[in-house]
Formats: sequence, structure tokens, C-alpha cells
Amino acid sequence: MVCTLESHRAELNELLGPVFAALGTELLDINSPVLADRVTSEDIFATLPIPAFTNSQMDGYAARSTDLASASVSIPVILPLGYTAAAGDPQISLVPGTVSPVMTGAMIPEGADTVIPVERSVAGAFPQLVRVGHGIPTGEASFSAPSAAGQFIRPLGEDLAAGALVAAAGTRLTPTMIAALASSGLQQIPVHRSLRVALCTTGDELGGDTTVQGQIPDANSPMLAAWLRHYGVYVRTLQLPDDPARFTQAIDQLQTQVDLVLTVGGISAGAYEVVRQSLAPRGGNFHHVAMQPGGPQGFARLEQCAVLCFPGNPVSALLSAELFLAPLLRQLNRLPEPQPESYPLAAGVNSPANKHQVRRALIREGRVTVLDPGSHLVHDLAHADALVHIPVGVSELSAGQIINTWRLNV
Repeated sequence: MVCTLESHRAELNELLGPVFAALGTELLDINSPVLADRVTSEDIFATLPIPAFTNSQMDGYAARSTDLASASVSIPVILPLGYTAAAGDPQISLVPGTVSPVMTGAMIPEGADTVIPVERSVAGAFPQLVRVGHGIPTGEASFSAPSAAGQFIRPLGEDLAAGALVAAAGTRLTPTMIAALASSGLQQIPVHRSLRVALCTTGDELGGDTTVQGQIPDANSPMLAAWLRHYGVYVRTLQLPDDPARFTQAIDQLQTQVDLVLTVGGISAGAYEVVRQSLAPRGGNFHHVAMQPGGPQGFARLEQCAVLCFPGNPVSALLSAELFLAPLLRQLNRLPEPQPESYPLAAGVNSPANKHQVRRALIREGRVTVLDPGSHLVHDLAHADALVHIPVGVSELSAGQIINTWRLNV
């Protein structure tokens, strides 16, 4: 039976769904640097209203609207100044027949029901101001028009009442949602715990002295670790030996420390495929998905954690992450699915009819150029703008044909 891209996705959803559901909850401080983009684990209710008190929308004068009812250009109303209310001051009282200078965000004085912006006063500017405890107010202000009750006043709880729902369980914490939580008096935010992943590369050729023949740098560890962190995953990186017994020992130690082990390499049909050799006897499932690149795939459910197994060529590893793990991480983090963009092909493309081919592409001047499918072309991968899917059954696409693309490296 042919394993398709869709059927393998369904297998991994069955594998990882319970892992994600069991992550549990942790409390993060509202100022935590890792709070952004986390997902709330329960409904969160306001402890303070927004605004927390009735305050001024403008720098101006707090007054009683009835005291200004007769004001006109020909006969201005002149009122003596009371104390000034600045942002952060306790509430003051407005003496009837006076006005209190009030600054933006300051508590509206008790007894006032309207605010006249300072630039709408006859003078257009404040005279000398006095706050409580700093002397006795003098001077006056003139007004040439009435001011309706409620004008330029932000009522307590206008945006949100105390006790109201701020964020439902399952809400992704955007910067603006974090602002709403902070404004409603919340300091400790319950979120789903971060997924803990051990990223394990295999291959005795990796990470050694590259001046020695046969040795190459390990590109997969830094690439996939950065990719995982983009989704808020806590990542440990390890390089495991091409020795089945030592590999098995390392995996068993990791089981109690992480939620998911992600292995890279060692799953093909060769003679020294350490991941397959170690996990297949323990129920690991290894098969070839009808796709290119990245056909070899595998997974296992061990006693205490799940294991996801990607092929070792960097392009295949990255595309495996994009195709199989990214959709699940977007669900976990309540992120929207990326939407395709359509462009005409700059040149014709051939593809094996029996495989779902995933090709890197460049988008230039409104046209898409499909790149070589090689799974080892890391520099090519770094410069690609998009991915193009050519489904099973399609062997040829013509120049000018419209094709969907999905953005990459953004």
C-alpha cells in the first residue's frame, strides 16, 4: 500500500495529538520574555476594569456642564481655577462654580461631568497651575461655548468591566492581548507548557574535524533548532552515535526529559541506519512516503515519549518539518495556516508522476522559477522564496501555467 503525504500526516496527528494534549499548564509573569505567542490554558478574567477609573481623554479643564451652559463668543463664561489633576494623582473634588485643570489620563474630579480641551478655552493655554499640597490656586479660565456632559471623559470600565472575560482558553497571546491582560490587572498568566524536544542528529560523519576526509559540518542541528524555536519549542540538541546500543541507551535517557525526540538521519534502507535499527524492534514504523524529496520517514511511540524520525539530507529534513510537523505546531500555537499565492511559471517543470514533489522556488517580477529538487542543496534552500507542490499524477507543467506557492524563509 502506497503511503501518501496525507496518510503520513494522519499518522503523525494520531502520534502527537495526545502528546500535545498532555503538556499541562505553567504560570508566566506578564513581563516574561517568552510570553508572546503562548496559548492560554484556561479562561482569564479581569481583576481591574479598563479603564481602571474615570479619566480625562484630553489636557483641559474639568467642569460641570451646567456651569458652561450659557457660554458664547459674545458672553464667555469665566470661572476661577481649582486644583489641578495630573495623571497619577488621587481624585480631587471640583468646587461648584470653578474648573479644575486636568491632564490626559488623570482622574476626573468628583463633581465634574465634562472636559474642555485647553486649546478650546479663550486663552488657548494654561495659566499657572497648582496641585494639591503645593499652594492655593489663583487665576481663572474663560470659555466661549458650552460643553456637553460626558465630553472627553473615559468612563470606568468603558472597555472592559472587572470580572469580565479577557482571554478565553486557547487564545494565542499577541502583543495587544498581552496589553489587555496587563491593563486588566493580571500579573501571572496561565499558559500551556512549551513543547520540549530533543533534536538528535545521527551520522559519524557530522560535526567532527572537517579537515579530515569524510567529515562534514552538521547543518541540521542549528537549522532545525532555529526552526523549532520559531514555534516556541524548547529545544535540546544532541549528536548521537551510529551505534544501535548506544543510541538506544541515549533515547531511553531522554524519554523522561522531553515530550518528543526528533531524530534526523539513519532511517533509509542502507546498512548503517542506526535509528531504524534501534527503533524498528521497539515498534517503530519506517516507510517511504510517495514524495520527493524526503521520502524516508519514520516514527515510534515509546513508553514515555514520542519519536519522530526525519531523513538526514538538510533539504529533506527541513521540508519534512514544514510538511509534517509545522501543521501540528500551528494547531498547538493557534497560528493560522499559510495561504498560497499564485504566479505563472517562468519555465516548464517536469516531475515524477508517481510522487508528490515539493520544489523550492524563486519569485521574481511576478513569475515563479522552480529550482532543482536535490535534497543536498542547502545554499539553494537558503535563497528560496517559496515552496511549490506538484501532486501525484502530474508529470509536466508548462511555462506560463498558474501555480500555487507557499512562502518560505519569511
